[in-house]
Amino acid sequence: MNPVFILHIETSTTVCSVALSRDKDCLFNIRNDEGLNHAALLSRFIEKAFTELRRHAANLDAVAVSAGPGSYTGLRIGVSTAKGLCYGLNIPLIAIDTLALMCVPVIRLHPSEQALFCPMIDARRMEVYTALYDKQGALVRSPWAEILTESSFADCLASKRVYFFGNGSDKSRPLLSAPNACFVEAVDPLAENMIELAWEHFRQKNFVDTAYYEPFYLKEFQATTPRQSKVGL
Repeated sequence: MNPVFILHIETSTTVCSVALSRDKDCLFNIRNDEGLNHAALLSRFIEKAFTELRRHAANLDAVAVSAGPGSYTGLRIGVSTAKGLCYGLNIPLIAIDTLALMCVPVIRLHPSEQALFCPMIDARRMEVYTALYDKQGALVRSPWAEILTESSFADCLASKRVYFFGNGSDKSRPLLSAPNACFVEAVDPLAENMIELAWEHFRQKNFVDTAYYEPFYLKEFQATTPRQSKVGL
C-alpha cells in the first residue's frame, strides 16, 4: 500500500490547528491559541501544510476535520474549508469526533484500567459539552450537554477515577471534589491528535458524504440580540 497523506483541520474551540500526516506519522503541524481568528488563519496554515506536501512530491489522499461539538462558528469554518478541499481535489472527507480526539493525549499519559476519561468543551454559563470514554478511547456515554452542579458525575466518581480535561473543566473543578476526580490541565482539541484516529477511518474507508455532511453541534445555535441602546428610546 502506498503512503497515505492526510490533511487534518481542527477549529472547534478558540485554538486553530492544522496538521499533515503520512500514514501515522506527523509531518507538519501548526497551531494558534489567540482566539477565534480561524477565518483569517486557516487558509495560511493549510498553504504551509501544502508546501510540506510538495516537498514530499506527494498528493493529498483525504482531509480529516474535527466534527464537533464545539463553537458553532469555528466548526462551520473548519468543515466548509475541508469540504471545499475535498471537492476540489476529488478526495474523501473524514469526520473525527472532537471529544474523542481530546482523549488521545490524556489516555496516553494516564492508561489506568479503571479510569474514565471525560473531555469538556466550554459552553454557556455553567454548561459543558462532554462524554465519557474508557482507556481504549471507546465511548462509554454518548456526548451530552451537562449543566454543572455538585452532583454532576456522582455515579461515576463513586466507583471509578475520572479524568476531567478541556477548556470546560475549569468550571467543574470547584464543584467536583470527590477523591476520584482528577483534573488534567492544558488539553485542547488539536489537529496533530487526529492522526491515528483519521488513519483508522481511512483504512476502514469510513468516509462521510462530502455533499451533505454537517458538523455535530449537539445543541441548536442560539443567536443573541444585543441590548437596545437607550439613545433614541
